[in-house]
Amino acid sequence: MLETEICRLLGIKYPVIQGGMAWVATAKLAAAVSKAGGLGIIGAGNAPPEIVREEIRKTKAFTDRPFGVNVYYLSPYVEEIIQVIIEEKVPVVTTGAGNPGKHIPQLKKVGTKVIPVVSSALLARRLQRSGADAFIAEGMECGGHVGDITTMVLISQVVDAVGVPVIAAGGIYGGKGLVASLALGASGVQLGTRFICAAECTAHENYKQAIINAKDRDTVLTGYHGHYVRVLKNRLTKEYESLVQRGAPAEELERLGMGRLRVAAVDGDVAMGSVMAGQVAGLVKKIQPAAEIIEEIMSEAKEILQKTQFKI
Repeated sequence: MLETEICRLLGIKYPVIQGGMAWVATAKLAAAVSKAGGLGIIGAGNAPPEIVREEIRKTKAFTDRPFGVNVYYLSPYVEEIIQVIIEEKVPVVTTGAGNPGKHIPQLKKVGTKVIPVVSSALLARRLQRSGADAFIAEGMECGGHVGDITTMVLISQVVDAVGVPVIAAGGIYGGKGLVASLALGASGVQLGTRFICAAECTAHENYKQAIINAKDRDTVLTGYHGHYVRVLKNRLTKEYESLVQRGAPAEELERLGMGRLRVAAVDGDVAMGSVMAGQVAGLVKKIQPAAEIIEEIMSEAKEILQKTQFKI
């Protein structure tokens, strides 16, 4: 068994966390990952509080293992969702697109561990002063909203900047990524794209198949002024790029992209939907149960660690 500091902090068997992806990370997936020994995460996204509460209660019904909720700080329901998390005593909260500092004391009061997602060492240092329990350092190889630093460079800097466990994210597929992350000082890894293709993931089959069919250069960054999103290339990205080249205003770009993740993940329109996926999509070749994914990651990591014996 490969037990790390993050395992002890969160009470999980394996140092594998599932990304809290909106419209994708539901109770069914989160519970499956947690039951398999990792940490499953419900993606709150822009969902209203009653939906998030329902997903939390479903997860509790499926498993008694620790799980978490990802809070998206640009959601109009942030305050209500934090209250739901407190009332339901959710074991772990991961956060993105904002500063959870003002909520950390309330969350810690009920025993919730708070783990912000960061894209720079500077942000990690700032949030550590607020009392974060750990950090997810996410490199630009990830799917969805991205920063501008690669995972390998980012992990080392965040590890050196903070005194709490760091979870590596962005471009992580299997045991090789886990071992590499541990070598850089991380205590675990977060995977998003690979778990989209978990059997328990409720994302539309067209979305999953688009990832399985993807090659190593099939993702592209869309966005403007530092707000970029990594998606698979399709008709939507071509239309978006055409608008950018014509110098379309930000409002027009926003209108084109609004609600497109749901179109892909729920409705299955992978031509005009936003098929968020990381560069690791080129490695994903099949749909597997979440437990099998975690088992493969840990088995590969163990094999690599056993073979890697350097003489000094």
